[in-house]
Amino acid sequence: METILLFNFFGPEMIVIFFAILLLFGGKKIPELMRGIGKGIREFNTARSTIESELKEGMNETERKEAEKKREKTAE
Repeated sequence: METILLFNFFGPEMIVIFFAILLLFGGKKIPELMRGIGKGIREFNTARSTIESELKEGMNETERKEAEKKREKTAE
């Protein structure tokens, strides 16, 4: 089975990409750029985990309500 990778970069391609980034942003801007990317990734992960926990909490609440309804029906 053949696997297709979206970002399949090795040796020469990485050197060309690094050189292009260096030319576009300059040596002084690269650390600032990386800091910004790191912040963005951190914020994304925080938002993702918040949404996951809210969804799990909502699902647990729904399951709890359904279980209570079943108990009420069996008690009648």
